[in-house]
Amino acid sequence: MRSAKDFFRPLAVGAPAPVREVPFRPSRMIHFFDPSNEKMAAKVPTIAPKVDVLLGNLEDAVSADRKEAARAGLVATAKAHDFGDTQLWTRINSLDSPWALDDLLTLVAEIGHKLDVVMVPKVEGAEDIHYVDRLLAQLEAKAGIGRPILVHAILETATGVANVEEIAGASPRMQGISLGPADLAASRRMKTTRVGGGHPGYLVREDPKDPGMELPRLTFQQDLWHYTIARMVDACAAHGILPYYGPFGDIKDTTACEDQFRNAFLLGCVGAWSLHPVQIDIAKRVFSPAPADVAWARRVIDAMGDGTGAVMIDGKMQDDATVKQCHVVVELAEALAARDPELAQAYEAAYKEQEQNR
Repeated sequence: MRSAKDFFRPLAVGAPAPVREVPFRPSRMIHFFDPSNEKMAAKVPTIAPKVDVLLGNLEDAVSADRKEAARAGLVATAKAHDFGDTQLWTRINSLDSPWALDDLLTLVAEIGHKLDVVMVPKVEGAEDIHYVDRLLAQLEAKAGIGRPILVHAILETATGVANVEEIAGASPRMQGISLGPADLAASRRMKTTRVGGGHPGYLVREDPKDPGMELPRLTFQQDLWHYTIARMVDACAAHGILPYYGPFGDIKDTTACEDQFRNAFLLGCVGAWSLHPVQIDIAKRVFSPAPADVAWARRVIDAMGDGTGAVMIDGKMQDDATVKQCHVVVELAEALAARDPELAQAYEAAYKEQEQNR
């Protein structure tokens, strides 16, 4: 068994020291683009300032005959633009593919100084992360990269879900984990062809009002992904990394997309993937705490003082547990406000209005 101290030593001579804590940067939406698509790549300067994370996708949605073009396109895009506060990520090809090794060899050497996170698909265990971890350290040392490129795993197989805790704690490079519902559905042999979201057949039905009569009975659609998201969130929280909802494939159904994103947000996810520009504003809205909620949380924190004991506010008891919940909301709001001036103004206005109405 390795010593815990070993995790904080570089895995290659000359590689940067591993991080001891994942830096929290706003990542409400991870916006995907295909670097092999010239029209899509041309929109990067317009899209980048609107998103928290811009991700060059090299895996699914890029055909086999376009893999090298996508890789070259990402290198060209990264070299041509200054992304400012927007993070640059990539999703490499799966580790069992013939392209993954060249993805890492090329990207770290060419644009490693601009690349914040490498997203690894179909991760099934800690061994997958260990492989990428060691290889990245060697490549960083060779390229003279001054800070470690972080790693993000996607849960896309039943084996990956079964091993999610060990994946989350596999390396100091681990930045977070995303749910990959489509591949996971296939791996589990789930009977849905949707990419994320619910299914009208997955429901509960109210009991009959009169056992002797066939009257209409209310039905309630259930969330196919509740268990998996909750388990992923727990694993991430236990290891100090960040959980994300993945893709919502029905671009036109913005209402259901917002509902699914909000469910994930309430359960603890910090962001979701956006596959189309219309989903950017949805993710921005959902994964930013509402101004009224932030104002209430600040009020509770102000009233609680040192955070011990209990107080009554508007007939509701607040104690050390609720003030911890309020700190989660306020700290997230402050991090987002530092990046988003409009959000900062909305938060401050809501707090002032609350104080005036007291």
